[in-house]
Amino acid sequence: MIPPFASPEIEAAFDVPDSQARAGLLVLRQLIFDTAVKTPEAGRIEEALRWGQPSYLTPETKAGSTIRLGIPKGARFALFVHCQSRLIPEFAAAFPAWDRLEGTRAVLFNHPAEVEPIRHGWLIKRALTYRISPPLEIPA
Repeated sequence: MIPPFASPEIEAAFDVPDSQARAGLLVLRQLIFDTAVKTPEAGRIEEALRWGQPSYLTPETKAGSTIRLGIPKGARFALFVHCQSRLIPEFAAAFPAWDRLEGTRAVLFNHPAEVEPIRHGWLIKRALTYRISPPLEIPA
């Protein structure tokens, strides 16, 4: 089930001119909510705007690190995490050479089909539980 947008301003943040970028951002948004449902320890997910980008937080448990969705300079769309966290380095170690990364802050995409639920869901789950969980096991 596709959750409604938390506000008209957040919905407007998904109105980007590039239809492939919009579709990809919506795929990532759905994956965040789907992963959150399977991750009860994260608590309720709040959708907000941070730096003008749709952002996903764990306000009640404070278990997670903020996830943001946006349009980077070097790709059509991206999933961003806090650049000073261990999230991207752990993701790169778990899934070496699978994705284009922007330093320690983002996974870059050019097409919605590049979003892979197991691999990118792993990163999302790790972000949603960043402050309460040790690094996740690499899926087989």
